[in-house]
Amino acid sequence: MEIRFQTDVGKKRNTNQDYAAVFYNQENYPLAILADGMGGHRAGDVASKKAVEEIGAAWQQSDLADPEKTAQWFIQQIQSENQAIFDLGNEQPELSGMGTTIVAVALFEKQMTIAHVGDSRIYLLRQGRLQQLTEDHSLVNELVKSGEITPEQAINHPRKNVLIRSVGMPGILEVDVASYYYQPKDYLLLCSDGLTNMVSDAEIANTILFSDDLQQALEQLIEKANSAGGLDNITAIVIALGGEQG
Repeated sequence: MEIRFQTDVGKKRNTNQDYAAVFYNQENYPLAILADGMGGHRAGDVASKKAVEEIGAAWQQSDLADPEKTAQWFIQQIQSENQAIFDLGNEQPELSGMGTTIVAVALFEKQMTIAHVGDSRIYLLRQGRLQQLTEDHSLVNELVKSGEITPEQAINHPRKNVLIRSVGMPGILEVDVASYYYQPKDYLLLCSDGLTNMVSDAEIANTILFSDDLQQALEQLIEKANSAGGLDNITAIVIALGGEQG
């Protein structure tokens, strides 16, 4: 297994409100986690960094080795972080209204457990096919599901960035979790919408499959997003589940 991640501010933003990291627990199982923050000046990067580092620190203290128990752990930790970010936003006016997306995956011997809130995504690349494992918690996705707009109309919808669920909201946050078996030659991609809004699924899949290594794949994905306009911060974590490429 190999894990690599990279982030880039993009072409249009002054600050990078994305944050990503990898942590290992007491049983040496990895947790890869990525967050795309939102809010006023500097508030988004506070939210994303806080969520990643605090959930990561809790993972480092844990001895979880069971996918189902990890799913419950994800729900508790992300709900706790949701309350902490909401409270901090209320305490400090300059951070008011801040929030963040979260995508996370914990990797075990044959299975993985994922968790997510918002519109950052997790993809599984298996036998050349890219499959989205998460569902965007966005207004536009709800409009697509209800049949009010088509998937094609969703791509350039003016309210594309409106989330119906994010970490930092008042009340009890619903967290999506799932566990999957993985196969030796699978890849996982965790990414912010700065990548998926700029680069097609087919391009993403081909970039990962035909790169010499994971680092080159990351660099090329970010380059493609920037070449297409780089309208947002771009962050990606790529995981080769069968060991190193090559």
